[in-house]
Amino acid sequence: MGKTKLTKTELKTQKNNLKRYKRYLPILNIKKQQLQREVEGVRIGLEKTAYEFNKFREEIIPWICLLGEDVGLYDLIILKEIETSVENIVGVDIPVFVKAHIDIKRYDLFIYPLWVDKAVSIISQMISLQAEESVLTERLRLLEQELNITSQRVNLFEKVKIPETKVAIRQISIFLGDQQAAAVGWARIAKNKIQGVI
Repeated sequence: MGKTKLTKTELKTQKNNLKRYKRYLPILNIKKQQLQREVEGVRIGLEKTAYEFNKFREEIIPWICLLGEDVGLYDLIILKEIETSVENIVGVDIPVFVKAHIDIKRYDLFIYPLWVDKAVSIISQMISLQAEESVLTERLRLLEQELNITSQRVNLFEKVKIPETKVAIRQISIFLGDQQAAAVGWARIAKNKIQGVI
């Protein structure tokens, strides 16, 4: 905090600042709580996605050795696009996973082994889950970044600005009170001198 001017104008400014800080602090606290809830929700979504992905991985294990055969499986499944929308959460634009557009090329059932149908289905679902996880991870990053900024602002108001402003108001009030008491004393002395002259 810099040197405070000990004037009535500065006192009014400091009181207005204190009023403004006290008005914004509850809003920032509400924003912080909403962001914390959203972050928790995204973390739960990530856990759910990881659980579903691991479920598909467990399903593949019995026939995973078949995936080693060179049948061109990876040429059949192509992730074309991850479709997202934007959601505004407490003033921050956050991506929302909509759908993973996966292109599955047509293939001849007589040429490819029987297990390819099941593999294409499971792998495309796993790719979709990985796409959803990447969007959720970005969502979490943005929300945590905004939560960090909001927490810093709350701490700034609670621990720095409001206490500094209260100290400044107290200092100015004491100084102005002393000035007023001194002025009254000088006025009495002047009055007594004037009455003594007459």
